Amino acid sequence: MHEFGVLIGRFQPFHNGHLATVRVALKTAHKLIIVLGGHNRAQDVRNPWTSAQRMNMIRDSLSIEENKRVQFVMANDYDYNNLLWVTAIQEAVHEATDGASDVVLIGHKKDASSFYLKLFPQWGDHIDTGLSLPVDATKVRDLMFTQDKIGIKDMVPPIVYSSIVTYMGSPEFQRLHDEYQEILEDKASWLGAPYRPTFVTVDAIVICSGHVLVVRRRGRYGKGLIALPGGYVNAGEALIDSCIRELKEETGIKLDAKLLKDKVVDKDVFDKPDRDLRGRVITHAFCIKLPDGELPRVKGMDDADKAWFMSLREIGTSEPKFFADHFHIINRFCARY
Repeated sequence: MHEFGVLIGRFQPFHNGHLATVRVALKTAHKLIIVLGGHNRAQDVRNPWTSAQRMNMIRDSLSIEENKRVQFVMANDYDYNNLLWVTAIQEAVHEATDGASDVVLIGHKKDASSFYLKLFPQWGDHIDTGLSLPVDATKVRDLMFTQDKIGIKDMVPPIVYSSIVTYMGSPEFQRLHDEYQEILEDKASWLGAPYRPTFVTVDAIVICSGHVLVVRRRGRYGKGLIALPGGYVNAGEALIDSCIRELKEETGIKLDAKLLKDKVVDKDVFDKPDRDLRGRVITHAFCIKLPDGELPRVKGMDDADKAWFMSLREIGTSEPKFFADHFHIINRFCARY
């Protein structure tokens, strides 16, 4: 047996396939490091449970002896910078194993989501569990949001089933259930299209005196989460014009449109295929650097129920409150300016 095994996953939620994988891993290594991905991510339809909740699901599904051999490390996502993600996991595992050399990566190559199995050659050729069970986390979540408790029961460990049923009675579940319904409605509206559409949006990153202008989302999708001001591009509208229009509509910022355009210092495209749960959405982000000094007055309007300038310090500690990949978009520009 190896000294340490490493198992990386999101476990949203922990199901019977995951449990079988953990038990195979425990036959391969004396100690198992479970890396929980998506740490500090805002709760959404794809990631309904926090890291603490997922860790408890796993702990509660294992025996006392199994738990003695399992250790957890948390891994934040780094959208648009895979090297930072790899580095964070390398460091976390190095610390958890005290720099041990006998470490092996464990997992099953099933689809594109298994790309990470090639990213850690220092742990040798990964050990494939060979398990291919007819259950996946997406199916469990879909059954949960359609409130099919019977369908879920045989797909997850009994203690996880009990946890899910309890969760379905919580206000957080109701918020995500509303979000799930809006996503279904959005997708249904373009089902008649001859091909899957791609949507184009814009976002504004307005930086001033160590602060970034943000809004709080009003609609069902991402309701209450912090986001950048932005939205869909109108037909016949240039990207920058669309960005300035959305900025002014959502924040009421009184600065002249021409001045705002003149203060654009950078732009970038953010196109992670699954960045938006409603469909393929590519956003063009414009970084506007205002002169240091007094922060312009703003007010939440249109799709935003609040707008304010958030300090960079507060942004750095608020990742779980941000919508989609907006936290990572802000970091991308703030690292440059």
